[in-house]
Amino acid sequence: MTDMTTHESQPERVVGLTKDVGWEIGVSRTLLYLLTDVWHLLISRDGLALWLGPGAELSPERGGSYATATGVTGEIRSFHDGSRIRLTWRPSDWKHDTTLQVTVSASGSGTLLRFHQERLASSAEREAQRIHWQSVVDALAAALGASRQ
Repeated sequence: MTDMTTHESQPERVVGLTKDVGWEIGVSRTLLYLLTDVWHLLISRDGLALWLGPGAELSPERGGSYATATGVTGEIRSFHDGSRIRLTWRPSDWKHDTTLQVTVSASGSGTLLRFHQERLASSAEREAQRIHWQSVVDALAAALGASRQ
């Protein structure tokens, strides 16, 4: 009896590498704060300094640009008040833009805060950004806690 089964090799899935947008990373955390409190911090001068960098100012208009004192630049792609900001994000020492989306959504008795970045250049850049966005979420959570005191 002849075995007619063929075994095509399946490409091995690499964590964080997509077919369409290259390397990507997502960092999220549920914070035990009201969605409005988390959103207001994100778009405040102090909050923008924590996640974009000092000196950042965002306008809600599509196509608006921003620059930070540390050299991060970008352009607003979409701004949905109270829920989502999508923009390009590029430090001064990078040769490519990435796309960053920041979202907040209700989650149980708190708010789910998410940072999703795509179009990263490599697995090493992805790992560096994972560490970066985790520290940003830590800083935002600490700022929310400090605002309650």
